[in-house]
Amino acid sequence: MTTNRPADALRDTALGFRALHIPGRPLVLPNTWDVASARIVEAAGATAVATTSAGVAWDLGTADGDRLGRDRALAAVAAIADVVDVPVTADIESGYGADAAAVAGTVRAVLAAGAVGVNIEDAAYEGDAPLRSVMGQAERIGAARAAADAAGVPLFVNARVDTYLRGVGERADRLALTMERAAAYRAAGADGIFVPGVVDPETVKALVAGVGGPLNVMAGPGAPSVAEFAALGVARISVGAGIAQAAHAVVREAARELLSRGTYESLAGGLDYGELNALLGG
Repeated sequence: MTTNRPADALRDTALGFRALHIPGRPLVLPNTWDVASARIVEAAGATAVATTSAGVAWDLGTADGDRLGRDRALAAVAAIADVVDVPVTADIESGYGADAAAVAGTVRAVLAAGAVGVNIEDAAYEGDAPLRSVMGQAERIGAARAAADAAGVPLFVNARVDTYLRGVGERADRLALTMERAAAYRAAGADGIFVPGVVDPETVKALVAGVGGPLNVMAGPGAPSVAEFAALGVARISVGAGIAQAAHAVVREAARELLSRGTYESLAGGLDYGELNALLGG
């Protein structure tokens, strides 16, 4: 599935998306997983729409963690890009491919889907190592950069470093390990660095100072506010699968209440039927 956006329009959208990454005035991304969630987020005032790989995978009946195939994942991205007017950035996990050439193919498909940004993670889901090698991941990022450049689109490549999320190495060494990876990924062509699993202000401040590009953090309950992250110099804030998880929790609670107590109070506060229908063209 592809969009009908002309190449010039895609380049302009990509440039606009890049300009939203301002340290101290962060781009805030309530992550989405389908057309309805994307339209709701856009209508709420989001200046861009980001997908969550976990949310997309769950929506399509697959577990997260490099299990969803490229075609199905990017069909979801294309469907979202077709219905929103703001830039779309796609979570492509580790690139939906075994090697750098396959990652390049994924990026070409991302652009065909109408997205102007990608997240590429360095987590490894096969073998014993929790992360890909620095050199191997840098090669994959370089291939993504080269594919976008060849297409003439300034795709925003957000390189995800999973040292904290996956608890790699000793805690005392984790910041240095993250900086090493961030430097290699930036040198390979990444525009920004995404370090999920870190919200404490001291570490975030050190990352802002050391990664050499816009820093993305993943927030959630208990994390500093957007204003507090902004004061630390963060350039991008997302919530990963958090909104999808919250939505699915409502489904579970409503189902349990209905089936066990025979009542419906969990449905209170739902979106108005007419409002939601109108968002989707009704």
